Amino acid sequence: MWTNTVVVGLVGLLVIWLGNWIRRWRNPKCNGILPPGSMGFPLIGETLSLIIPSYSLDLHPFFKTRIQRYGTIFRTNIAARPAIISVDPEFNNFLLREEGRLVELWYLDTFSKIFTLEGESQVNAVGAVHKYLRRTVLNHFGIVSLREKLLPQLEQVVNKALSSWSAQDSVEIKQVASSLSLEFGAKQIFSYDAESSPTSITEALSRILNGLLSFPLNIPGTAYHQSLKDRNKLVSMLKGIVKERQNSPEFNQGDMLDQICMDREKEKFLSEDFIVYFIFAILFVTFESVSSVIAVAISMLSENPSVVEEMIAEQEAILKNRQNPNSSLTWDEYKSMTFTHNVINESLRMGNTAPGLLRRAIKDIPVKEFTIPAGWTIMMVTSAQHFSPNTFHNPLEFNPRRWKELDSTVTSNNFTPFGGGGRQCAGAEYSRVFMATFFHVLLTKYRWTKIRGNIFRNPILGFGKGVYIKFYKK
Repeated sequence: MWTNTVVVGLVGLLVIWLGNWIRRWRNPKCNGILPPGSMGFPLIGETLSLIIPSYSLDLHPFFKTRIQRYGTIFRTNIAARPAIISVDPEFNNFLLREEGRLVELWYLDTFSKIFTLEGESQVNAVGAVHKYLRRTVLNHFGIVSLREKLLPQLEQVVNKALSSWSAQDSVEIKQVASSLSLEFGAKQIFSYDAESSPTSITEALSRILNGLLSFPLNIPGTAYHQSLKDRNKLVSMLKGIVKERQNSPEFNQGDMLDQICMDREKEKFLSEDFIVYFIFAILFVTFESVSSVIAVAISMLSENPSVVEEMIAEQEAILKNRQNPNSSLTWDEYKSMTFTHNVINESLRMGNTAPGLLRRAIKDIPVKEFTIPAGWTIMMVTSAQHFSPNTFHNPLEFNPRRWKELDSTVTSNNFTPFGGGGRQCAGAEYSRVFMATFFHVLLTKYRWTKIRGNIFRNPILGFGKGVYIKFYKK
């Protein structure tokens, strides 16, 4: 009898404790009024709703339904982290200007741990460190380098790639574009040679990407576990390269790694581990951004022949205006591709890889009549602006011609494919040059047919079983 009483008492206490815990989960502490929303289920929050695929390029239903229910700023919980979602353009632009004062760069646990070494995030560089990293990237991928060095090299590798693709029955465009952009970028960073390397960085980064939005469960068989394994393998390869370069300073390649090694004397933060993770982070960005937009553009252009015809006319006019039709693409020719740039803008608008930018509140942030608590994650859903009918008429239509009429002031506040503020992507112009060069070679020498495939969001851009394209010489 006494034992039964104890058991009943313990069960009662457990029920009370669970009830209080769930109540606290659903009603987090706040020195003010939290934005409206739901914290979802205990532990998993609303993560499952966020990662359900949406077979459309439109804003993911997770955001659309909550915007309709709660407004442009609402609360949620993603992967066991309380978060504020903002699709308010004015507030998002304000936060981008307030980095270091009200917010700091932030990532989900899966992303952060993959890019973390010995407990310190290598992707959240601030101050002088961030300025150095940005300057280094611009030295090798900025406008001066593009104009004087990279443009003719890009044209050569694109020619080689398209020649290879056209000899095949079909290619999965995201995969081959990833290899193309990653291998070219890696060559500029540390003189990577895909043909002689024992490690395929394209395959490794593909598997790493698969684990980024998964739960951080480091258990064999999970996507996150595989991501960490491939991360460790790639990091090990990069460590070997960095050590070899440091031990052979006379072996000068003229790449980014050379510059970093020479800068170690004056930049004390450039430890071997920091250099490795810096390179790793740049490779990841190079791998995903350009290739996704190329894949979206090719898929969309396949369904819009009139747009293709206008692009062909523009690119062939460039050849006709040359004294030597076989000469390399010049910087002035790149700048003259008005309609091609419009196609790139439209592809960037519809093909944003990630739904938004993540920050963490350093202190309590008042917004309208609400308060965002210090420590909370903030997701600025900048992609929502790209699909706003108030800015882009009929936003789900692929219409590059819209850019002829759009006011630059309006687009500067509502079109942010490369982020904004002090962390705007240093490789923005490089990405545009890469895509424009790709289209120049493609449209003057080749044609293509879409075989099969579709694009979706989950909530990052996804390609399912692949978008297959048949390329052939014209």
